[in-house]
Amino acid sequence: MPDATARLQELLKRRILILDGAMGTMIQGYQLSEADYRGSRLRDHPHDLKGNNDLLTLTRPQVIREIHEQYLAAGADIIETNTFNSTSIAQADYHLQHLVHELNVEAAKLARAAADAYTAKNPGKPRFVAGALGPTNRTASISPDVNDPGFRNVTFDELKTAYAEAVRGLVEGGVDILLLETVFDTLNAKAAIFAIEEVFDQKSSRLPVMISGTITDASGRTLSGQTPEAFWNSVRHTRPLAVGLNCALGAKLMRPYIEELSGVADIPVFAYPNAGLPNPLAPTGYDETPGETAAFLLDFAKSGFINIAGGCCGTTPAHIRAI
Repeated sequence: MPDATARLQELLKRRILILDGAMGTMIQGYQLSEADYRGSRLRDHPHDLKGNNDLLTLTRPQVIREIHEQYLAAGADIIETNTFNSTSIAQADYHLQHLVHELNVEAAKLARAAADAYTAKNPGKPRFVAGALGPTNRTASISPDVNDPGFRNVTFDELKTAYAEAVRGLVEGGVDILLLETVFDTLNAKAAIFAIEEVFDQKSSRLPVMISGTITDASGRTLSGQTPEAFWNSVRHTRPLAVGLNCALGAKLMRPYIEELSGVADIPVFAYPNAGLPNPLAPTGYDETPGETAAFLLDFAKSGFINIAGGCCGTTPAHIRAI
């Protein structure tokens, strides 16, 4: 989309934009088998692949397209690519590092096609694609070995290289925004930011960037120990389009932290919390109904905390429609 930054900034001055909901929650509803994840292409791959949701972009693209379309039909202005784990670091668990570039390009193209189709239906409500960059399954700040506090299982440079590969694929696939999300370790995020800036310099063009941290428990801090204010001060130099919080907590528990962030950030703020707390007996695995999640986010909006609202784990198109 031409000049997405200017269009988004214009829209953010007028109204609260709506982000989509959970991809993983929706995929679970399809009850896919190991064979579904493998498809014909990876039928003989020597490692288990079930649970590698990003791989479905290549082996079951229609499932991912349908999920995007459901969120767009529910009213989402921004949909996320199915790339939360599409880095070489995360895909190493499945021995699929060689597919990372393709995963990002094809996921972006899938979301782009769905978004463009809905924009064409109603040009007065343009839809945008956010390229999702997850935190990886490693942390640069904390040792995974309690007996060796100085040990790290990933370096800053390794993270930067992995993120740069993902970013190049997302940009090639045509995303409007880069969404660095579920940041539990700000050092990981800084590696991602470095990679993003490197790719922008190489391409001599820029995209708007959104950065979302995650508060992991009632301490009100990220896993690597930062408060929302400290997190903001660690990333504000990048001048992102928006900064926010997602995951880990439901909206009710997230409220004081999104209030703190909105009080210090001088740019738009966004929130996409989980649908309450995990509950294995609930239909989506989380407690809150669409009406309950929407009511909490309405409070955020009326309180002046947020400019973009959506949902994370446990949320569905019904939640997004209610929001």
